[in-house]
Amino acid sequence: MEDNKVLSYIEDVLENMPADWLRLTTHRLDIYKEQLAKTEFLEQFESLFKDRNAETAALSALPTAFDYIRLGHPLSSVLEWAIASLHGLKPDHVISFSSRTMPVLAVLRKNLLAQKNTRIVYTGALPDFFDAEVLKRVYGYTFDLEHVDKIEEVSAFDGSTVFYSQDDEVGHATLTPQIDFYVSVHAQLGSIILVNGEENKGYISEIQHVRRRESIAMTPANCFAALQQLVGKPSSDKEKGNAAANKAQVQDLIKGITGTATKALLGSSGLSTQYAIMMGLVHEALEKHPGKAIKFVVPPNCYGGTNDQARRVAAALDNVEIVDLLVDGEHEMVRSIDTVLEEIARQDAVPYIIAEIPTNPRVEVPDLAKLREVLSKARRTAAGDVAVDPVFILDQTFCPNVQFVSKDGILSSIRTISYVSGSKFPSGGKATAGYCVANAKAEALLEKIEKHLRLCDNEATDHQVEMLAEQLPSMNQRIADAYRNTREFVNFIKDTLPEAKINFVSEELAKEGFTPSVFSLDLPTKGNTHEERETYKRALNDKLINMMISQIPHESKYCVSYGQLKGCYWTIPATSTQGTTKEADKDYIARVSLSPDLDLELHKKVFKDFVEQM
Repeated sequence: MEDNKVLSYIEDVLENMPADWLRLTTHRLDIYKEQLAKTEFLEQFESLFKDRNAETAALSALPTAFDYIRLGHPLSSVLEWAIASLHGLKPDHVISFSSRTMPVLAVLRKNLLAQKNTRIVYTGALPDFFDAEVLKRVYGYTFDLEHVDKIEEVSAFDGSTVFYSQDDEVGHATLTPQIDFYVSVHAQLGSIILVNGEENKGYISEIQHVRRRESIAMTPANCFAALQQLVGKPSSDKEKGNAAANKAQVQDLIKGITGTATKALLGSSGLSTQYAIMMGLVHEALEKHPGKAIKFVVPPNCYGGTNDQARRVAAALDNVEIVDLLVDGEHEMVRSIDTVLEEIARQDAVPYIIAEIPTNPRVEVPDLAKLREVLSKARRTAAGDVAVDPVFILDQTFCPNVQFVSKDGILSSIRTISYVSGSKFPSGGKATAGYCVANAKAEALLEKIEKHLRLCDNEATDHQVEMLAEQLPSMNQRIADAYRNTREFVNFIKDTLPEAKINFVSEELAKEGFTPSVFSLDLPTKGNTHEERETYKRALNDKLINMMISQIPHESKYCVSYGQLKGCYWTIPATSTQGTTKEADKDYIARVSLSPDLDLELHKKVFKDFVEQM
């Protein structure tokens, strides 16, 4: 009876849910509290369930679930709640993934660090992309594989037992005392892991962290289809024939935008793509440079996801280490890279550099000719041998229109892989999919990267590719229009509040093609001590943002998005994108991103009012 109530309520929710539940890729920070992200949403959702209230207005008023689609969103939370309710579990014991292998890898990672045995039990055959040998050799995971004809054959085991079910029935699970984790896999939609037993609840946050940093939650479109299946309704799938055509179109568009001839790899998010790059390069180093240490060089204050993921890879692998690269403010990227590469060469290690251009949040662009010179320099080991040349892994999310890796690009002579978060300009905020390309010098690396993108089942979904096919044709024009608005707003702020420090590209850099539409704003402050000045500045940041989002609610949002189709987004990177960055490296400044379509005069007026109230 209770099951019928749950399914009946879900049916009503699907009928009345807010349109944004399917469309939004970034959270609304105005109704978001990070520490309560999932619990707060579900507590209020439970109240609505008890009252049988599935009205659109009530659902719209629910606080944001999780942050971004990567970690979770309203529909993934509803799906997990429904499946948990049907199996007598707590909602946080059910976690959905767009990937069909990452939930298993999440358990393997936790057990690797805890030095605990893992057994993967399955019926039928494991999917072709599940490469046990590579998981053991490259990822360092240890596990036993055991085939059974039916779940009742699963025996006791000293360690964790993962049951891998490919019955394509969303959320169906048979939980027995011998099974610790039940992974329910659907060929088109992704997978759902059920954490069985209170003794395994310590895995929950670890599994969620893998989803946040190395994969994504099941997408809104696929969660909607899964919920439809759960309540017995046919999902309204579009014709499958479009998928191949969309993928071919996106490949051609990316080649045109990047000026490359190589194949573009499409991941479910920017971080999914970055994870495939990192693991693909680890794999490459193990084969080409056996026995040598692998050094990932990463700015400590870059985007929190990049920073956190890189350190998580290093934490799980004995032969991988993170080297800090200081790039902002008084630290100049080229000089820092030169120093770091000299030391790595001396140690005869393998250097992989991850960097953002422009940097985030200071929006700085290094001297590219000098960067090329430093990356090209032949170096020697302490023994006098030729050192391994670096691979430059470039996050160009802030300027996806610049052809760094084209045949004649500034970095054409260095092995360079470029990647972009598709949730920004490529999709205009309509999908999280990311992509990466390589120049001719690094083309051979794509095979390994693609291998790991497939192994992790982190490729872009058909719907994500459809969104890219829809939005990429207008991307460069949107970038140009958004830059024009941003330059005008930046100039207005300089005239209105000349004491403010603005980080934005120079007019000269813009002429070279660096036309981001994001800038950081360091407001003037006062006080006798550093603490007083910092406290005053943070309060002023909050006041400005609150004025903008309260007086222009239809356009100004408190959000971390960039490259959106409409409006103006404001955030404090230290509390959002730099969430896992070390406190000392965080920037408590305002970051502002403008779109090609907004009421710029109204934003100027509110900013002028703010200055008059200072």
